[in-house]
Amino acid sequence: MSTFFALRQPGAIRLAMFLNAGDPPFEILEELVLLLDAAGVDCLELAVPFPNSISDGPVIQRSAARALHLGTSLDDVIAFVGRIKSRVRHLRITLLADWNYTVRPLQLEEFLNRAAGSGVDGLLVHGLPPRLRGPYYEAAGAISLPVVTTCYATSGINVLNEAARHASAYLYVVAQYGCTGATPAKGYGQLRPLIHTLRGLGEAPIAVGFGIQTRAHLDALCEIGADAAIVGSAFVACLERAIIEGCNPLASAEDLLSSLRGCVAWIRDAGAMTPTRTRIRRCGRSSGVPAPACG
Repeated sequence: MSTFFALRQPGAIRLAMFLNAGDPPFEILEELVLLLDAAGVDCLELAVPFPNSISDGPVIQRSAARALHLGTSLDDVIAFVGRIKSRVRHLRITLLADWNYTVRPLQLEEFLNRAAGSGVDGLLVHGLPPRLRGPYYEAAGAISLPVVTTCYATSGINVLNEAARHASAYLYVVAQYGCTGATPAKGYGQLRPLIHTLRGLGEAPIAVGFGIQTRAHLDALCEIGADAAIVGSAFVACLERAIIEGCNPLASAEDLLSSLRGCVAWIRDAGAMTPTRTRIRRCGRSSGVPAPACG
């Protein structure tokens, strides 16, 4: 049974965040990962950047373009995960890689072995052809690499059954068909029957993504029984805006987490503190002066 989001309590929802590796640059990303860990964030979906994703909105496409412009490669991402994993205590890292851009140029087993060797806690392969799903599940299972499966709110029962049966990390429910960053027009409450159906098909934790931007969105997902919410475009946009405005992206990330959770549940012992936690500055101000949230 998966241990992702295992500490979820009744009436609560766990939090996952998405970033492209290399945006922000790795020296900032390292501090950011440590901040997420200290804040009690449960999972970071870390993408190997790839171009022209039709499932991503403009915010994440710009982020991927910046990372690629800096030359970010699979080798860089694998090395980064290997360095950072020993420094986090709570945060789990899921690697997201595109089939055509990253996985296909390698042998599938070679890619899986490299991913597992980095210490990632889970793997999501974007754009995997349906005919290759069986070999993928089998090969990942053979090396005990948990996989993230996906389904849409509009997926048929056969797709739902496959996703629920093979999710060994968690099941990612895409809240609506389209691009990242867009919130469902009818709200997240419309996913309640889907969550109920998936509960009857498998035991994997259920995480919902696409368009999640506010505390109200998290509350709505908690109400319908999701185990976790995945915040992607809102997080990437927050960091993008901070850098453009000359602000500290770590402070902006902290503000966003506070707006999502009401308050950031910092782990207080020194071993879990980020190096910058005690002296984060916001746009030239000391951390003791309130700054606008970027949510």
